[in-house]
Amino acid sequence: MIKNNKLKAVIFDLDGVIIDSEPIHHKVLNEILKDYNVVIEDEEYNTFIGTSNASLWKKIIDKYNLKLEVEDMCLLTLKNNFEYLKNNEVLPIKGVTALLEQLKSNNILIGLASSSPLDSIELILSIFNIRTYFKIVVSGESVSKSKPSPEIFLKTAKLLGVEPKNCVVIEDSKNGVTAAKSATMKCIGFKNKNSGDQDISKADKIITCMTDATLELCIDIFE
Repeated sequence: MIKNNKLKAVIFDLDGVIIDSEPIHHKVLNEILKDYNVVIEDEEYNTFIGTSNASLWKKIIDKYNLKLEVEDMCLLTLKNNFEYLKNNEVLPIKGVTALLEQLKSNNILIGLASSSPLDSIELILSIFNIRTYFKIVVSGESVSKSKPSPEIFLKTAKLLGVEPKNCVVIEDSKNGVTAAKSATMKCIGFKNKNSGDQDISKADKIITCMTDATLELCIDIFE
C-alpha cells in the first residue's frame, strides 16, 4: 500500500482517455453529414471534444441551418458508433488498464464521467472488459449541463461519497479540464494527439502518454 491521506477517488473521462475515439466519432459524424453536403473540418471538430452529442448536434444544426432534430441525430450517431465498434478491433489506450489495477489494489475509488451516452459507455467498457473497476459511471445524459460545466464531475463525486477536493480527474479536452477545475478537483491533462490541439494548460499536471498516469502521480498532485 502507498501512503496517502488526500487522494480518495480518481474520475476518468472516456473519449480520448480510455479509448482513442475522437477519430472514430469525427469519421462517423462526417459520414452522416455527407447527405447534407456538410463537412466538419478538424479545427471545428476540436471545439466539440468533451461536449455531449446533443450539444454537438445543436451547434451543427444551428450553424448550418439544417432541418433536423437533435434527438434523431443523437440516436443515429449512437447507432453508427455502435456499428463501428462492433465491426472493428479497438483497444484501450496503453496504460489505462495498468492504472485501473493500481488504483483498485490501493483501495482508491474509481469513477467515470463522460459526455457520451450511457449505452455507448457501457458497450466500450464491456468490449475492453474493464467495467468492474468502476464503482460509478455517469453519462452526459444524466446531467442538465455539458462540460465545461462542472455538473457531471460534482455528481460523480457525490455518488462516490467523496469530497471534490479529494478527487483527481483525468481529461484530454479543454472542456473537460475546465469542468474539473471548476469542480475544485485536481486534474491530470492527457495531451492526446488524436484529440486535436486542446488547451489543457489549466490542468495540475500534463502528460503525453497514459503510461505516465500512475497512482504515484495522482498522489503527488496534492503536494
